[in-house]
Amino acid sequence: MQVAFVGLGTMGFPMAGHLARAGFDTVVYNRTETTAVRWSAAHPGRIAATPAQAAAGSDVVCVCVGADDDVRAVLLGPDGALGALAPGATIVDHTTTSTELAAEIAAQAAKVGVGFVDAPVSGGQAGAEAGRLSVMCGGDPDTVEGVRPVLAAYGATITRIGPVGTGQLTKMVNQILVAGAVEGAAEALNFAIAAGLDLDQVLPAVSGGAASSWYLTNRAATMIRDEFDFGFAVDWMRKDLRICLAEAARRGVEVPLTELAEADLGASQARGDGQLDATAIIRLRRPAPTAPTETGTDAAADVRGTASTG
Repeated sequence: MQVAFVGLGTMGFPMAGHLARAGFDTVVYNRTETTAVRWSAAHPGRIAATPAQAAAGSDVVCVCVGADDDVRAVLLGPDGALGALAPGATIVDHTTTSTELAAEIAAQAAKVGVGFVDAPVSGGQAGAEAGRLSVMCGGDPDTVEGVRPVLAAYGATITRIGPVGTGQLTKMVNQILVAGAVEGAAEALNFAIAAGLDLDQVLPAVSGGAASSWYLTNRAATMIRDEFDFGFAVDWMRKDLRICLAEAARRGVEVPLTELAEADLGASQARGDGQLDATAIIRLRRPAPTAPTETGTDAAADVRGTASTG
């Protein structure tokens, strides 16, 4: 089976690598050619000059790019992949996008006999590198089953949720949960710091109970050390949450915690932290310095922090 992979970013680079190592005839395209060259040096596979060239002769085209307009460009643009696909091929979009885009691409693909699956992923850079992603699929049951061997190269969990668009809706559920976990971790850790607690004792205590989360387990130590040069960037997390907010507004659903997280991510961008891991929002929660009083430091002011000023 020939598989094209379009987009070799933080997630796509290792995902395409897993395909090549699994024995698929892998063709890759990336807007920045030097990245494709670097990928080719590390994996068996070929480099294409355009998305259309990558798609020519491919049974499956996987896409993992930035946002809705990027997907349109690589699939529907002048050198887009869709125009080069034969009937019976399938497009799998791993990009986190709007449900409107999923429906649009599915309709365009159906006109030329090409299948479409919206299949956003969760698990971050570490999950992509380990081949342990969760893949949330929206599409026809037979179409999803047809690409399952491809998805299994990097997916530990592959779930068909329902028709086209439901994969993206499920990713929105995922990102809303992530937003809450990041906000909670940032607020709780800075509270612990302000209270003068020994975090080496606190973290094992709270991680072993109902308060545990992936972010608390995997990011608490780096958040405390002010280390954020890895992981899922503030810029991309905010993009995802804006998609969630637009969908929630369309459906009349209140998502106040997601609104708070999106605003905090915007404040992090304003600080210049857009390329850092999303857990960098903890910097907005750092206790503000207070002037000494006759009875010492105002602990309550320390706990409030500087979230409103960014």
